[in-house]
Amino acid sequence: MFESLLIANRGEIARRIIRTARRMGLRTIAVYSDADADAPHVAEADEAVHIGPAAARDSYLRIDAIIEAAKRTGAEAIHPGYGFLSERPDFPAACAAAGIAFVGPPAEVVASMGSKIAAKRLAVAAGVPVVPGVDADSGDDAALVAAAGAVGFPLLVKASAGGGGKGMRVVEAAADMAEAIGTARREAKAAFGDDRLLLERLVRSARHVEVQVAADHHGAVVHLFERDCSVQRNNQKVFEEAPAPNLADEIRSRLLDDAVRLAHSIGYRNLGTMEFLVDAATGEHFFLEMNTRLQVEHPVTEMITGLDLVEWQLRIAAGEPLPLAQDAIRASGHAIEARLLAERPEAGFLPASGRVALWREPVPRPGLRIDSGIASGSEITVHYDSMVAKVIAHGATRDAARQALIRGLSDLTVLGPDTNRAFLVDVAGHGPFAEGRATTAMLRDLFPGGWTRPSLAPDRAAGIAAALVAGAARPASRTPWTALRGFRILAPAGRPAVQDYTVTIDDGRETARILFDGTAVSMVTPEGPVSIQVDGGPSALSFRIDGDSRRGTAVVEGETVAIRLGEAEWRASVRTALDAHEAAGAGGAGSDTLLAPMPGIVAEVKVAAGDVVAAGQPLIVIESMKLFQTLSAPRAGTIATVAVKAGETVPAGHRLVALAPETTS
Repeated sequence: MFESLLIANRGEIARRIIRTARRMGLRTIAVYSDADADAPHVAEADEAVHIGPAAARDSYLRIDAIIEAAKRTGAEAIHPGYGFLSERPDFPAACAAAGIAFVGPPAEVVASMGSKIAAKRLAVAAGVPVVPGVDADSGDDAALVAAAGAVGFPLLVKASAGGGGKGMRVVEAAADMAEAIGTARREAKAAFGDDRLLLERLVRSARHVEVQVAADHHGAVVHLFERDCSVQRNNQKVFEEAPAPNLADEIRSRLLDDAVRLAHSIGYRNLGTMEFLVDAATGEHFFLEMNTRLQVEHPVTEMITGLDLVEWQLRIAAGEPLPLAQDAIRASGHAIEARLLAERPEAGFLPASGRVALWREPVPRPGLRIDSGIASGSEITVHYDSMVAKVIAHGATRDAARQALIRGLSDLTVLGPDTNRAFLVDVAGHGPFAEGRATTAMLRDLFPGGWTRPSLAPDRAAGIAAALVAGAARPASRTPWTALRGFRILAPAGRPAVQDYTVTIDDGRETARILFDGTAVSMVTPEGPVSIQVDGGPSALSFRIDGDSRRGTAVVEGETVAIRLGEAEWRASVRTALDAHEAAGAGGAGSDTLLAPMPGIVAEVKVAAGDVVAAGQPLIVIESMKLFQTLSAPRAGTIATVAVKAGETVPAGHRLVALAPETTS
């Protein structure tokens, strides 16, 4: 076994690998970019090496920097985690050339199975069925557009390299092909360094089922059962579970056999995952791709088998035989994983970023596991994937695991950037998921008009925010009069005092009136004062509202506050009415201005000042967390101003392009 291990990754997977390596007695080495200097994985490793600027292409995707870090620290092995370089064949090749063990399959296997095109051809050769489509891409967009007719619509445009939904687009009609191909190529190039694409028939009513396989250097191959990953949004997994619910034994047996046979046929080594599409209507199954790495969802397999898959990876990479034969591998109970993402589900799952004001995990309990890459004070940036943590629950039955998952998600608190936590709780309680009947279309069918975030009435949310900021600003040893800013109501000492505040939540503004009575802070409502009892803490406030049995949590930082009450979460900016009036400037942009819908990097500027554009014409491409969004003209007109350039990092709401005002004749 090795004595030292470098982890060529970041976030929760780096921390998870460090845990196993440390338990096995290995010295651990982390790598980090400028953006991750204070990240938890850096602090937890025995050593850490800086590898470059924040952008992944300048740090985590630099093979030379990773190899140099390994040589400098004397690392005997490198674990790639998932994403980044984990499925780049030149990475294990570079490790081999440097005399460093790569914790994964050899370069030739990564090359053959890392390409969806090559993998499909190998599957056909092994007698494993594949989804009909076109797998020849010379880089000619026009040729792909022409080939789409033979596949038929709707279809999928998919990146040949990598996974995770990057470089994947559903195309409903021929007119949409060119834009879909262009966007998919950009995403694939940014995420995997390879912009080759393929086309596949879209199976509407489908289940996404995958099989975990393990193979050693001595010819042994086993499966560790299957996982269901059907719950997806924008072609990215949201929930994963093991075993797959309501899967016929005949189908399960075919999947397991095909996965092991294909792994044998290609001479696979280490851990990998065979992904299949199962037609929910016919029971047909099709091989999709092989992930030649550890999967994000590996914890559900660990929880039903009791095995440590990272330990298996390390032992196989060190040349040891598989720890168990097939007939010795057992599964018990059910496990479900939810991916916690920094995003806005109510806004089409747009990525979110910013500083984490509070990260508070549930009290540890049997059957609940949290794999996290953040802590209070962490910065979630636009440069990396939006996943910040995973919540995994295990139970004797599927419903016991599901209920434990809901409790774990409800007991988790993350304040600051928007996340999908409340969305996960909502979906886990819905009928199709609760009954184990999910398909890849479930989320689209459940929320045809989009998901709505749990919220309070605007005046109520504003009143709570103002009361918390006002209460936090009041020194405990002084009178409530010291908390009044902007103007004061001159009443005798000890008499109630009232202060008006302007509260901004998202793009809306509310006026809140707060009453100070010497010992408490209250919201003034049409029905009368409602008191808010606040208990201070070193990092967060706990509060209770009169007449409400729930206890909320908030973090106040100056004039801003992040709040959670029940499943409702919101952020607000609070100022006295006078301060807000003095700071007010020009109004917001209207239909003449295009604003950034999310923080990100300007990937492409398609127009210049003076250009005449049509309504809906693409103007700007924004990249955030490896995903691309094309922003179009809100109306026809002439471009007056282009306020950004390619490569520029912009916050949400930043002015991008302005149209000249419409003229009336």
